[in-house]
This record gives sequence, C-alpha cells and structure tokens, in this order.
Amino acid sequence: MDGYVAQRRGRFYAVIYQGLDPVTGKERRSWHPAGTDRAEAERLAKKLAAEETKRTDAVRSLTFGAYLTSQWLPAKELHLATSTYRGYKRNVQLHILPVLGRTRIRRLRYQQIEALYEMLLHPETGRGLAPKTVYEIHLIIRGSLTDAHRRGLVTRNVALVARAPKQRSLQRTEGKALTEEQLRQLLRTAAGHRFFPIYWLTAMTGMRRNEVLGLKWSDVDVTKKRLHLNRGLVAVGYEVHQTRGKTKTARRTIELDETTIAVLEGWRAYQAAEFAAVGIDLADDWMFSDGHGEPVHPHALYQAFRRIVHNAQVPPIRFHDLRHTHGTLLIKEGVPVKVVSERLGHAHIAHTLETYQHVLPGMQADAARTAERLAEPRPSTKKKATRRAGKTSVERRGNNRRKAA
Repeated sequence: MDGYVAQRRGRFYAVIYQGLDPVTGKERRSWHPAGTDRAEAERLAKKLAAEETKRTDAVRSLTFGAYLTSQWLPAKELHLATSTYRGYKRNVQLHILPVLGRTRIRRLRYQQIEALYEMLLHPETGRGLAPKTVYEIHLIIRGSLTDAHRRGLVTRNVALVARAPKQRSLQRTEGKALTEEQLRQLLRTAAGHRFFPIYWLTAMTGMRRNEVLGLKWSDVDVTKKRLHLNRGLVAVGYEVHQTRGKTKTARRTIELDETTIAVLEGWRAYQAAEFAAVGIDLADDWMFSDGHGEPVHPHALYQAFRRIVHNAQVPPIRFHDLRHTHGTLLIKEGVPVKVVSERLGHAHIAHTLETYQHVLPGMQADAARTAERLAEPRPSTKKKATRRAGKTSVERRGNNRRKAA
C-alpha cells in the first residue's frame, strides 16, 4: 500500500492510500499527523504503509462466502438459539453463497446485493421468496458486513446503502380468532385427548407453543394459582431443544383460574398413574410429556391440533391462533390492553395495540355508548335542575341568605 508525506499549514502528515470507496468509487486516503520534521514524517508514512500492506494482503483474497462460513457463522453459533442459527445457516447456504459467495469481500458492491434481492423476489422461473424471507437475508448480509467492518476487513458496509424489501410488504399476517362459542366447541371436541390440557392451558393463558411445552411441574404454584415462565421447547429437525427466556417479558408470571388449576391437577394425577405403570418417577419433570416421560414434540402437537380443528368443524386455525383468540376475547370483554400485553408477554404495549387493532373499533363504539349513558341525567336530578333553572338569580340568592341565617 502506498504512503507519502504531505504538508499543511507548516505541519507534516503521513498519508496512506486505502484503495477505492466501494460505494462512490473515489480514492480513499487516511491522514496521520506527523509533526514538523519531514524525516520523521517519511519514516511514519513508510511504517504505516507497510502495516496497511500486511493487513490488506491477509484479506485481499478473502471471499464473502469464506468469511461467512469460516468466521461469521461460527461466531454466531456461540450466541444464538439453535433454531435461529440453523435458519441463518440455511439462508447463507441456499441463497447467499450461490450468488455472492465467490466475490471478494472487499470488492462487494451494493448493486450486487440489490440484484440478489431482486432475483430472490422475482426469479426468471418458479416462485420467488416471500419479502419477509428476503428481508431476513438482508439482515444477515448487513450484520455480517457490520462485523467485517468492525474487524477491519472492509472499509465500509455496503449493505447499509443497498435497498432492502419495502417494509410495507413485511406486515404481519393477522391471526385468526375464534368466537367464544367456537372456542367452547373446539375444547369440547378435544376433551379426552391426551393433549387436551395443553389446548386448554393455551386458550386460557395465551402462552406461546414453545412456552407451554417447556413447562415443568415446579413452574406451577397451585396455592397462589400462578405459572412462572422461564424456558421454552423448540424443534430443530427431529430434535427437541430447551431454551431459556432471554427477556423480562419472556420470563413472566401468569395468573390462573380455578378451572385451569383443576384441569392441571387432573392431568398430573393421570400422568402419575401412567408413569407408575411403567416404572417412571414423576418427580419434577415435564408438565406435558408422552407415555415415556419425554417432552411432547412440537410437530406431534401440530398434527394432532389440525385433526381436532377439523373434527370440531370450526374455522381452520393454527395452534398459535389459540393465543390470538385469548387476547382478542379478553380485549372484547374490556380487560385493559396493558394487562393483556403483560399476560401475552409482549415487549411493548404498542405491539399489542397493533396486533389487536381490529378489535378496537367495536370497543370505540361501546365506549361512545357508555359515555352517552354517563351524560344522561337521572330523573330526580333532572327535576331538581329544572326547578332550579326556573328561579331567578335574585330568588336563589335570597334562599341562600335564609339558609345561612
């Protein structure tokens, strides 16, 4: 890498050439103060140029694909949940490496990244990826280049300039909510099924699937009627992995009703008898398990729920929609949105308002009718107001003086 000495206002600077800007195409140089002695400045310029050359030689041939697979992904594996890491790795291997993998990381341009997004969204043949998936790929590229910039492997994160899929295309799919009668019908159909306690608890608490499957018997306080959430259970392929709640809202307490407590106690008695028959100690193990004490696999729960929904002849819903049903029915019944937000474990109440905004217009109409009733005068109050309004101000002052006397 080239280095030379420049003078400005009586002071010398060691100037090091750092190649072309990947976005603007202009030459990049770094200026280092070197005092008032030209000889010292020349020695500094030579030293810095040698260091820059040594550093750039190490990364000059590094490809974006090699960086992702040998440095970035291994570092991410140490800090991400298994399922999240698998998702990152899958997107890298299927969508990023085939197109950008052989490009040298220092020669990567934002135009190449934008072309990748366009190709994934609108391929020449076949169906394109969903905007949400392409945005996740954008986050991977942007995050990896941010780390590369921090390590000095690139001079600028070109992904910050690349246009990602429009946010309006990434709006959440609105969940479906059952009515009260439909929920009753679903639960009546599920009665007697091994997973009935799971369906009931989810419908009565709005817990996420991974949260309800991650429960252990030590998490429930029957006396205080509370559930303490601090772990989850997720499926990665055929394997089931335990996760820990990383946020305050993920680690929360949910109040239970009497009927739900009774359902859980009935299930525990059945589970204890089942385990005793095969010589398994119930102890403090998974609240919901198969006949051998192993936790329920999320895929098994999913398949069983589909059959229950079909047999119940209710609108087709996902298991996650039991959570949405819980939140919707609570809000319709007038439960404060803040309480619903805390119960569901939302990080911000704004998310709750956005998710359940379809319920609020009807509540606005109810609020208007309530305000109207509050403004209506009571009969006795109306008569007194009429009589008082018929008196002159002089008569009212006279009456007030007589009362004072």
